[in-house]
Amino acid sequence: MIFETHAHYDDPAFDEDREEILEKCHKEGIDTIVNIGVNKETIQNTLRLAKKYPFVYAAIGVHPSDSEEYDEELRDYIKSLCLSEKKVLAIGEIGLDYHWEEPDRDTQIRAFVSQLKLAEEIDMPIAVHSRDAAKDTLDIIKEYGRKLSGVIHCYSYHVKDAKEYVEMGYYIGVGGVVTFKNANKLKEVVKAIPIESIVLETDSPYLAPSPYRGKRNCSLYIPNIIEEIARLKEMTPKEVEAITHDNGKKLYRLDRRS
Repeated sequence: MIFETHAHYDDPAFDEDREEILEKCHKEGIDTIVNIGVNKETIQNTLRLAKKYPFVYAAIGVHPSDSEEYDEELRDYIKSLCLSEKKVLAIGEIGLDYHWEEPDRDTQIRAFVSQLKLAEEIDMPIAVHSRDAAKDTLDIIKEYGRKLSGVIHCYSYHVKDAKEYVEMGYYIGVGGVVTFKNANKLKEVVKAIPIESIVLETDSPYLAPSPYRGKRNCSLYIPNIIEEIARLKEMTPKEVEAITHDNGKKLYRLDRRS
């Protein structure tokens, strides 16, 4: 069984065949999918999916690209849902994205820190987005996230930082990029950290693995990710599948519910 830790099935890319894709994923062995809300609109859409499908769960938060909309009212809304909705497993996706100039960095940092404090307040794991912001992300998590658990989603930085996250108890999210021929940095990370610290993700509909690169991504392609991780770790795909499934349950604390 496969645990998909990060997807966006509420995205318009799935409007024409969302139900068909999700049902097929479940039939093909994707037994758990965590759908990620990134702003007020997608949080609501994510909750609807989680309520409709028994195997779909939710993580809710404000993405750095949407951090201009983050305020105390939205913080309180997220808090209330985390406390009242049983299928909300984490606060995310939160973090920093310096690839674009807007929103400005101070706005992103304020939203990130506030949501880290919220996660500590209500004892929830976090799902962290970080793009072109390696130092600030690590520094902020060292200051505000040492008491937290969670995943560094779509990991794209060096081995050294990955090891620091692992030492703090965080998981490293590995998706389709690991199958790309030029993804040497991520391949080295996968080799360097314990398999017990890796979780599987797609970020669907984005970042489809080879040989589907450039097409719409979905959880059905996770076996391609598993095969590459197995090759890099000198393990069997079945071993990788089983261990990462257990990791996903631990990350989102589903192991405590069974």
